[in-house]
Amino acid sequence: MSVDLTGSFDLTGRVALVTGASQGLGARFAETLAASGAAVAVAARQVAKLEELAERIRAAGGTAHAVAMDVTDPASVAAAIENVEAALGPLDVLVNNAGIAVQKPFLEMSPEDYDQVLDTNLKGCFLVAQAAARQMKGSGGGSIINITSVLGTEVIGALSTYCASKGGLLQLNRAMALELSRYGIRVNAIAPGYIETPINSGFFKTEPGQKMVKTIPQRRLGQPDDLDGALLLLASDQGAYMTGSVVTVDGGFVLR
Repeated sequence: MSVDLTGSFDLTGRVALVTGASQGLGARFAETLAASGAAVAVAARQVAKLEELAERIRAAGGTAHAVAMDVTDPASVAAAIENVEAALGPLDVLVNNAGIAVQKPFLEMSPEDYDQVLDTNLKGCFLVAQAAARQMKGSGGGSIINITSVLGTEVIGALSTYCASKGGLLQLNRAMALELSRYGIRVNAIAPGYIETPINSGFFKTEPGQKMVKTIPQRRLGQPDDLDGALLLLASDQGAYMTGSVVTVDGGFVLR
């Protein structure tokens, strides 16, 4: 039996939506999917940075469309999904990436802090996945990729609401996978460890940040491109028999 892996991760002809795409990991996810042939819709609350990203993708020969979306608002989510379908066609891939964190000791965390984090990180993923899945069901299936975190199973201080939201997303990921499989929709998650981005790079240069890096078995921070393989596996047909899975990309952090 011959093995031909040519074009294994080719996404030509597919439409992908990435939420929280204005910067950091979301922008990287969008560029990676576009480089693999997908037409990519990039979504966030503010469109200005999205337009810059979409232009970079187009300049590299890809197809991109920017759309405003507030993941906590059902009407905004529905309008954005309709906008993407009108511009690019029905969705094949959703990357549920939008997320925030509030860093405070547990005893100082307010109900407003809790609502803000859970609304974005958990309810937001629910709303976008539900809207995308309804569309995917009508078009024959697709792949939903939820971006969770190693802090969905591990905990560190001053991030109680973030840890709770990511733990909840892991269970939501499994529940969606169970229910949506019958429609040809795969639902999986990527759980990144500490990935260096412009937002956090300053912290990791400090003494506390360096101490944290030394707790990672590989003794280094992850880079955004360390997530490319997991992303393309779950987005492409190479992950066709995967659903309800969590791909952990953390340099061994959870082994400590």
